[in-house]
Amino acid sequence: MQIFSKDKTYNFMGKSLPFIILSILMILSSYIILGSKGLNYGIDFSGGTIVQVKYEGPAPIDKMREQISVDKMFANASITEFGSPDEVVIRFMSSSDSVQEDLGDIVTELLQGTGSFEVRRVDIVGPKVGGELREKGIMAMVISIIAILIYITIRFEWRFAVASILALVHDISIAIGAIVLFNVDVNLDILAALLTLLGYSLNDTIIVFDRIREEVKNSKSFDLFEIINFSISKTLSRTLLTSLTTFFVVLTLWAFGGEIIHGFGLTLLVGILVGTYSSIFVASPMLKWLKFSVEDYKKKESIKEKRKIEKEKMRAQYEQGVV
Repeated sequence: MQIFSKDKTYNFMGKSLPFIILSILMILSSYIILGSKGLNYGIDFSGGTIVQVKYEGPAPIDKMREQISVDKMFANASITEFGSPDEVVIRFMSSSDSVQEDLGDIVTELLQGTGSFEVRRVDIVGPKVGGELREKGIMAMVISIIAILIYITIRFEWRFAVASILALVHDISIAIGAIVLFNVDVNLDILAALLTLLGYSLNDTIIVFDRIREEVKNSKSFDLFEIINFSISKTLSRTLLTSLTTFFVVLTLWAFGGEIIHGFGLTLLVGILVGTYSSIFVASPMLKWLKFSVEDYKKKESIKEKRKIEKEKMRAQYEQGVV
């Protein structure tokens, strides 16, 4: 499906400055919000207990707070709605050595007289396990970025690799800013969303970079921005179709998937929007800032091609018994 004309080249690079300014403002805002509020670590990373309770009618949250505060185990516990007024989650930092059924019984006993309800879920994570999960999650992201940097350096050229990593940092920074802004609990599902975002954003950038590399080889022009504009214009239909398809799927997941995956869906929604435009207006202009030379690249590719032809010629001579 071709949305945009194949014969038309759009001047993306000439209009990239407003998007770059917007990106800088969003990144600065994200770090300011992160510095002021900090990440809201969920049970997976901070340790503690979460109890999910469902009532037949609207949950009497005030009465629940009053009754569970009697037990020291539930000191400073937070009670919030979970997707609907009749369902709530109780979060508290203490963990019990008892099995989950025992905690469920304790909650059931404490909430007697607040209405008809059932305890649907009890999750317990010790503080040591939570710390280990947090460290391993950070390590997973760092290793992913290093592996991406090595791969793109080998596959393309170091300037392409640096531009890709900077674009990924841009996308992840804004996504984390959205997570903090909307008070999303950072659990394993959010980590999974960020790692998914790394792969999705990188894929978009690689598609554009691959076309730029091919055009650098084949084009007679030595103007980098002209080549970038042509390359992005040729991949624009594919980029938008892929992004819109993914966006609407994730939007459906976010809207109707329930509170459990709400944070996961929100992170991906922000990431898809930011990642799509960053591959065009952030990653591509960075090639110019990193002093990528079309002329030098053509010379390198020409030398590689000559060496390849010479090797094939020597191999043919060897097979014919000439050498």
